[in-house]
Amino acid sequence: MEFPGLMKRFAAVLMLMIATALPGWAQDPVWVQIEAHPTLNEAEDRARSYAGSFGNVGAFRLTSGWYGIALGPYDRPEAEAALRQLRGIGSIPRDSFVSDGGDFSQQVWPVGAALQSPQPPAEPAAAPEPAAPPAPTDLPDETRAEALQSERALDRDGRALIQTALQWKGHYTQAIDASFGPGTRNAMAAWQAAEGFDPTGVLTTRQRAALIAAYQAEIGRLGMAALDEREAGIRIEMPLGLVEFDRYEPPFVHFRPRGDSGVRVLLISQRGDQATLYGLYDIMQSLEIVPLSGTRDRDATSFTLTGRNDRLQSYTFARLIGGAVKGFALVWPAAEDERLMMRAAMTMRETLESVPNAALDQTMGEASPEQRADMLAGLEIRKPDETHSGFFVDGKGTVLTAVKGLESCNRITIGHDVEMRLTASESALGLAVLKPIVALAPIDFASFQARVPRLRSDVAVAGFSYGEVLDLPVLTQGMLADLRGLNGEDGIARLEIEALPGDTGGPVFDAAGAVLGVLLPPAEGARQLPANVRYLADIASVGAFLSGNGIEMRASEAEGALPPALLSRRAADMTVPVSCWN
Repeated sequence: MEFPGLMKRFAAVLMLMIATALPGWAQDPVWVQIEAHPTLNEAEDRARSYAGSFGNVGAFRLTSGWYGIALGPYDRPEAEAALRQLRGIGSIPRDSFVSDGGDFSQQVWPVGAALQSPQPPAEPAAAPEPAAPPAPTDLPDETRAEALQSERALDRDGRALIQTALQWKGHYTQAIDASFGPGTRNAMAAWQAAEGFDPTGVLTTRQRAALIAAYQAEIGRLGMAALDEREAGIRIEMPLGLVEFDRYEPPFVHFRPRGDSGVRVLLISQRGDQATLYGLYDIMQSLEIVPLSGTRDRDATSFTLTGRNDRLQSYTFARLIGGAVKGFALVWPAAEDERLMMRAAMTMRETLESVPNAALDQTMGEASPEQRADMLAGLEIRKPDETHSGFFVDGKGTVLTAVKGLESCNRITIGHDVEMRLTASESALGLAVLKPIVALAPIDFASFQARVPRLRSDVAVAGFSYGEVLDLPVLTQGMLADLRGLNGEDGIARLEIEALPGDTGGPVFDAAGAVLGVLLPPAEGARQLPANVRYLADIASVGAFLSGNGIEMRASEAEGALPPALLSRRAADMTVPVSCWN
């Protein structure tokens, strides 16, 4: 049982918190700087949050114009001990550091605090206030030998900070061990080369200062900070400088952009098993926040999705742990620094923790008044540019449909995610053949009427009249008005039917359930025909087109009219929505 160990740990933290509440003026005071924010309001909010755990939190205006949050003051040994302890137990961000307060210009929180400056009360013979540390450009150049000598003066935390900064910049991929071995030297050389320096593998004092300043500036802009989201059962470091809590809408916790950052975060929390994980994998790809262009990776316990278009980029990660799916999606504008945002995403992934036996209650929050069928938990579901209809013509999943609009599509699907490729088309006939990229086995496929259809007989068109809003096709009843076009054209037949644009490309059935042809798009031209006038590509046209592309037609042997329920079932088993995506 871990109880004695936990008590010792609690006692150590308690003693540290008591110690941090005591003034430390014996030496020149220092602080543990834990965060930086661009606005006063953000700094005050975060300081209040930390004040619930620490009794010595202050917010200060920095010489850079930002606002820093710090614990202290301490003497230096106390500060270094506090930094190690608090960072070790995850109470403060990993990039926290000891500051001498040289860039603290004014204390801004708590409001009305007696200490308006981070300096201790002056004694009669007090030494002058410490000067701000020199900017990187003010530091002298060094030879490699001089750089090695100055490097030896670094303490363990200083060396670890350099590795952390190199890791953040994407050059260092090994453990943060404060040991400058070959991996760290190679990372230093890579950073030097990227910044236009001679890649010696040893950073000068100026280069170290520039590296750390750039790292801390990026961290400050992101506002990476630990978040304990108790309702979702998630602990994670997030860019809280760019996002703020919005609402619960299961399975997501929504974080909206802070100010005009344009960045959004979803925390994902849902009880379930592998089937839940796989279902969420499919659902996330249907959302507008996961653009089509990007990687798709899934294994038995996790998935990763990336996406990019001309408006936005996103990174989504989720994993199955302890009977729940936990994860996040980070979404940012396409114009944002991709490297910086991906580093934020990697930090979120590395720090994602699941609280055991805790997940988002599916009844939490209030449903949005803007709910629509094309939204999921307040997020837009990606919609195709156009959807019409088609139907299977063989047991291999080959689909016959109308060609209208398909020749310019970047991606064609049946349903929402079964990808097809356009293998044959004939503009004069208005027909197209689609074949699946991955083999399909349809429930049923078309049987075509081999006899001449009876004029003025009843017909029915099966189609996705309302796009993908409905899961099954709609049957629209009509009549075969003529075996030719209005001008006597062969190869088409005229229908009297109130079909919708989404029905285009669908099969036209006779009463026995045999297919008579393919519904063509509404006629275009100077003459506006009545709405109930539609054409179909007849059996002769369809047969010539299919045989010319190596596809055999199955002849129907049906006799007698089918009951409406059976005709609807047959239509549902072979008719599919055909969607065009750009």
